[in-house]
Amino acid sequence: MNHHIQELKCSYINVKSYDYGSSILQDTSKYNLKRREWSNELKNNQVHNCSSTVCKNANSQPFKYLCKYFNLKTDEETLSNFENVLNDFAAAEQGKKLLQAEREIIINSIKNDIPVLIYTLSKERLIKELGFETIDLSDLYFPVYTFQYVSAGGNSSARCDIKLDVENLDKFVNYLSGIVKFRNSIQGQRDLMTSKLREQIKVRDSYTCKSCNISTHIEKNLLLEIDHIVPLSKGGITSESNLQTLCWRCNRSKGAKIL
Repeated sequence: MNHHIQELKCSYINVKSYDYGSSILQDTSKYNLKRREWSNELKNNQVHNCSSTVCKNANSQPFKYLCKYFNLKTDEETLSNFENVLNDFAAAEQGKKLLQAEREIIINSIKNDIPVLIYTLSKERLIKELGFETIDLSDLYFPVYTFQYVSAGGNSSARCDIKLDVENLDKFVNYLSGIVKFRNSIQGQRDLMTSKLREQIKVRDSYTCKSCNISTHIEKNLLLEIDHIVPLSKGGITSESNLQTLCWRCNRSKGAKIL
């Protein structure tokens, strides 16, 4: 499951600022001007250099400016992509907690058989010797998009960072859903995959995998994921009738297939 979580964390959001080309800036001034902020200026495809006004407005309306200046089309394809990334990131975050809990249960079960000194002073080495793989609990895989202002004189600057973690991604999907209207022959509007909907599907399926029938009642720290029965890539939609609960093993083996 650790390997599966690492794969989930590698979900890629293809969001880039406009490419204005590259150059080398050299200060050939004869005066002793420090221009400190010039050297602190960030340059990559997740940074948009802008005016102070745009930077301030991006702080007030981050999603609107993220779409506008990072070339994001507010269409069904964009919404589906962010929906998939949200599902992967949410599952990765849940999986990290379940893995840590499972490891602690196993270690505590043998605690009395381990010398207190070793357990207290060398717990990390003990974990390694027992064969547990390292669980990466960091959140560095969440992409951060930056609006950056640096004054012409290089003496003042400002920046607005938009971190697309699970909470912010959930809000962004809801934001896009207010713009993009999904058509459904029955309901007239496509439902969206939100955290609330994911929980509803799990409750409906009694926290049980619809493929192998294992449940959290049997395996306490079981990672359950929500799967599209007919994948989005094959014309499926995000509606309750097209959603099912799968354990991480079954969801991993199913992939984008229609079973």
